[in-house]
Amino acid sequence: MDAQVKSTDAAKTAITSHNQYKTDGLERDQLSASPIVQFNNWFKHASENGVPEPEAMTISTVALDKTAGIARPSSRVVLLKQVDPQGFLFFSNYTSRKGKELESNPYASLAFYWKELSRSIRVCGRVEKLTSEQSKEYYDSRPLGSRIGAWASPQSSTIGSRKELEQKVKNVESKFGVPFAAGLEEGNKFQGDEKAVDVPLPDFWGGYRIVPDEVEFWCGRPNRLHDRFRYTRSLDSGVPANEDKWTIDRLAP
Repeated sequence: MDAQVKSTDAAKTAITSHNQYKTDGLERDQLSASPIVQFNNWFKHASENGVPEPEAMTISTVALDKTAGIARPSSRVVLLKQVDPQGFLFFSNYTSRKGKELESNPYASLAFYWKELSRSIRVCGRVEKLTSEQSKEYYDSRPLGSRIGAWASPQSSTIGSRKELEQKVKNVESKFGVPFAAGLEEGNKFQGDEKAVDVPLPDFWGGYRIVPDEVEFWCGRPNRLHDRFRYTRSLDSGVPANEDKWTIDRLAP
């Protein structure tokens, strides 16, 4: 059953029911010794079984307000771009809100939710910047319009209008000799070799790796008696995340 929504006031919404999860659950002996291997197994299954955009993940960062003496979390959806033996990789503008928050507090959490499989994964860990060479390798693989967009968008800054953003795109295209608005509309196809157009990696843009010390795998079960398993380790161990030096515990739902 889909969620039933009841609203008698524009400022209020009541959700009165939800789906009953129906899965075979998750047992300890089904888990890999490494959460990286376990993640890759689940991700492959999601990719092959109808989950749209399984790489979409919510990343939460925390701003430290020293004046007020508080920590304020913020979340947004980004795309996972790679999993390597050390952790989970994504790319962003370093001057964005998340970039600034990671600069002051280099810890974050990720959350994946795959509704079609009644599965979720949560990742917590320390965040480190990738090398400029690693960032360039990914950046150069992006479509021309996306490379232009990285230059044109002052991510998380206030802008006056869509036209202002489009003018920034045109300015970047003019700067790098792109003949028309390749960065504005998906239908605009560059007539030529996109890779031959030199739109270099901005110094304010690049990759991050979340090096995990906690990874949780969740599987929905009936009556909210879900299966949860948490992997933990010390970040100071120096052992790659894909090795089996992890403690695995079952958690109450």
